[in-house]
Amino acid sequence: MAEIKFTRQEKDIIIQKVKMYFREELDQEIGQFDAEFLLDFFAEEIGPYFFNKGLADAKTIIDQHVLNIEDALYEIELPVTK
Repeated sequence: MAEIKFTRQEKDIIIQKVKMYFREELDQEIGQFDAEFLLDFFAEEIGPYFFNKGLADAKTIIDQHVLNIEDALYEIELPVTK
């Protein structure tokens, strides 16, 4: 799997969200460097779990669509005689 990378703009938004979470939920201030370090940790160590879950969800949707296509093809199949 490729490394999970964010654009600088995405990273800045996520870092602000991390800092806000610490401030509002944990009543702690976290600096820019620490928030970015935490984001990098989650992207590297936790990110693959979210990525794989997203892939599994996408596969489930694709599998359902394939079944629907198979059903539709079966419905238009013409009878043959021997």
